[in-house]
Amino acid sequence: MSTRAEPLDRLRARIARLGAPLCLGIDPHPDALPDELPRGVAGIERFARGLVEAAAEHAAAIKVNLAFFEAFGSAGWAVVERLAKDLPADHFLILDGKRGDIGTSAERYAEALFGQLGADAVTVSPYLGEDAVEPFLAYPGRVVYLLVRTSNPSASRVQDLPVDGEPLHERVARWAAERWTDGRVGLVVGATAPGELARLRAVVPGPGFLVPGVGVQGGDLDAALAHCHGRWAPGLISLSRAIAESRGPDWREAVAASARGWLGRLREAGATLPA
Repeated sequence: MSTRAEPLDRLRARIARLGAPLCLGIDPHPDALPDELPRGVAGIERFARGLVEAAAEHAAAIKVNLAFFEAFGSAGWAVVERLAKDLPADHFLILDGKRGDIGTSAERYAEALFGQLGADAVTVSPYLGEDAVEPFLAYPGRVVYLLVRTSNPSASRVQDLPVDGEPLHERVARWAAERWTDGRVGLVVGATAPGELARLRAVVPGPGFLVPGVGVQGGDLDAALAHCHGRWAPGLISLSRAIAESRGPDWREAVAASARGWLGRLREAGATLPA
């Protein structure tokens, strides 16, 4: 009987097969659903499933933003459970919950996302220190992406604060790369700050970067591709609204066409996988 490959091995294999590190983001806001879908949790599920059916074949990973499901309470959580269960076996699933808490709480978050939902990776805030991160790494093979330099407009107000002559986000990146060296800890670095993205890759060559902000947010695609992959692990470029909000006579066909188009753009621009 065959066993399922380790998460990072599956991710490398999909990126190599597709020729690009495209991550499909799923963050369905009720106000942005296609007109034919209801604005409640049923519409959210139909849309999320439609995105997976239309675009997942073009993506190396799928990132589900939990906030857009948790807003519906237990019904929304049940949708995430079904989505996670029904994903193709070779996919790399990131649950984007940006968790971060003290040890015992982190243990329970890790059990929810890894133990119960079976995610391959999660996003975590590093600002409580290593005891907020280690419980997630207790799950063999799973991956943690630490928030370092995010893509939102006001990120610089805190993340660029100087600490002993270097920005806070750079200090956090150094700490993470020095503490965890097996490739299972990656960094979230937005493409909307291409200078910081390039600088961080020079400072920490090892970790893979999860890079949001390309597409609707106007991030730098070339910078994202040039710097997403690390020596220890592959990186990913996450696209959400740029694909999900594509519309036409059939929204599923429009989404599929957009995903194919973005995959083509990433292939043409090129990015070399780590050895």
